[in-house]
Amino acid sequence: MSPVFCREITVGYDDEGSGEPLVLIHGHPFNRSMWRPQTEHFSRAGWRVIAPDLRGYGDSTVVPGKTPLATFARDLIGLLDHLGVERCVLGGLSMGGQIVMECYRLFPERVRGLVFADTFAAAETEDGKTARYDMAERLLREGMDGYAHEVLDKMISPHTIASQPEVAAHVLEMMTSTTPEGAAAALRGRAERPDYAELLTRVSVPALVVVGTEDAYTPVSDARDIHERIPDSRLAVIEQAAHMPNLERPNAFNAALDAFLTSLPQTTATGTPTATATPAPAPAPAPAPQG
Repeated sequence: MSPVFCREITVGYDDEGSGEPLVLIHGHPFNRSMWRPQTEHFSRAGWRVIAPDLRGYGDSTVVPGKTPLATFARDLIGLLDHLGVERCVLGGLSMGGQIVMECYRLFPERVRGLVFADTFAAAETEDGKTARYDMAERLLREGMDGYAHEVLDKMISPHTIASQPEVAAHVLEMMTSTTPEGAAAALRGRAERPDYAELLTRVSVPALVVVGTEDAYTPVSDARDIHERIPDSRLAVIEQAAHMPNLERPNAFNAALDAFLTSLPQTTATGTPTATATPAPAPAPAPAPQG
């Protein structure tokens, strides 16, 4: 889709398919193309899939300085208002998952289901804050290339790098093409994020928590913590995947997400519950994970 002006920035986004809205928020330092396997699959499966570029990333406006998670959340709601989406299933990976938490904190009435992939709920530690501010300065000083090559084997597993070089090339390209100013602003904002642990205990919509078994940034224990805090949630653990299971093991990730989406009550195309909405039949067991 052509970028649109929302609030004070221009937002690049994909909007594919028709039906109930599924909105997917990318992580740092990526862009909306990380959701291509999900956009293609679920838009063909009867969902309207919306995947925006966050400010500072992809085709969206770069705003130097500091970008708090609340700013990302308000940008997203502005885009949904522009697109006429009243309620949606909202999902995000890593930083995107924390933006989803912030959206639920600020705009719970806009959300009918939550997807948290490879993320965590706790506020940053003092050491973590220092590390994020230091990394922001490094990226501004050195650019993205060195950092991107350093973290590639943490973003995706060594198995993925060896067996799926096209995935490794895509992840590396997303990181190196991100502007240092946008990445630094997000790092500074994320360093100051609130603790969402208590908020999760008050979530009143269904949720799916997904994590890769080899994720060093947000290990399975972090996913279990989120799962245990949310009253109506399910947990999917993806084998042979690190921080980006949606790209590393798209068939397994899509199967878990499809089972979750199938379990949700029906709504109108704008995301508003229908008067006669009833739970869908229980989904069939997910197929064995594939590459």
